[in-house]
Amino acid sequence: MRPTPDPVIRTRALTKRYGRVLAVDGIDLEVRAGDTYGFLGPNGSGKTTVVRMLLGLVYATAGEIEVLGVPVPRRVAEVLPHVGALVEGPAAYGHLSGRRNLALLDATGRAGRRSTRAGRVDDALDRVGLGGVDERPVRTYSMGMRQRLGLAAALLSAPRLLVLDEPTNGLDPRGIQEIRALLAELNAAGTTVFLSSHLLAEVEASCGQVGVIDRGRLLLQESLDSLRTPTGRVLVHTPDASTAHALLDGRVIERSGDRLAIRADDPAALTRYLVGAGIPITGVTVERRSLEEVVLSLVGSGNDHLERRGQGHG
Repeated sequence: MRPTPDPVIRTRALTKRYGRVLAVDGIDLEVRAGDTYGFLGPNGSGKTTVVRMLLGLVYATAGEIEVLGVPVPRRVAEVLPHVGALVEGPAAYGHLSGRRNLALLDATGRAGRRSTRAGRVDDALDRVGLGGVDERPVRTYSMGMRQRLGLAAALLSAPRLLVLDEPTNGLDPRGIQEIRALLAELNAAGTTVFLSSHLLAEVEASCGQVGVIDRGRLLLQESLDSLRTPTGRVLVHTPDASTAHALLDGRVIERSGDRLAIRADDPAALTRYLVGAGIPITGVTVERRSLEEVVLSLVGSGNDHLERRGQGHG
């Protein structure tokens, strides 16, 4: 039996008040080494406030925070060299090029020796798809290019933990796919990813663990697999859908072309039955609840700030 990885983020009863407004209400987060953790909730739910407290940018009103085993904010200076972060959009000097911005950031951080700085900057730009960028000032960049530059900045120090707030904001569909692939590659190499987003599709496509926050309260914290429970329907693809439909008499819930949605608890037994009756089967899938269904059951289907699909802006 494998040992459970140590937590790289842990909060206990984390609370933040702004006057009479309770922005974060006693949440207990646990993100373990190697996780891809999606912190999902509507705009204004408290996500960014939590992220800022994790990085020591905002002080908690009450509760405890540990990042990489170190108490924050008391010893945050020990943690930050090992954390890459992109919060509330990338910051940059608009009159300088992206490469020059990263070089300045590298010089003020602890990424490594000066003699290898140019290589670190080039590698970070390459990884986010900006390797061919010229010396144009950042003020001429599109929103998507700025977002890529912010992610490149987060990668400069080869971090153990990436904390990302809406990392695909402003990217077109191709850019979103590229960033998803990059995050998967980084995670496979050992980087823990904590991704805050209001986009259901983004979290479902990128994360294995999910925390859902709404109105400052953590509503659930589970693996994506455990949340996406079977619906009790099995999707069967067969070129002889009419015969299968007649044979199953009453168990077919829906038919669309060569696909049948069938009420069944045992997909293997269903498949054996159909094959035994001489019906060719080209595909069998157990239908599972989507993350959208799970989350909307918690926060309500009328919440306009929790988006099902990302919207690219270039």
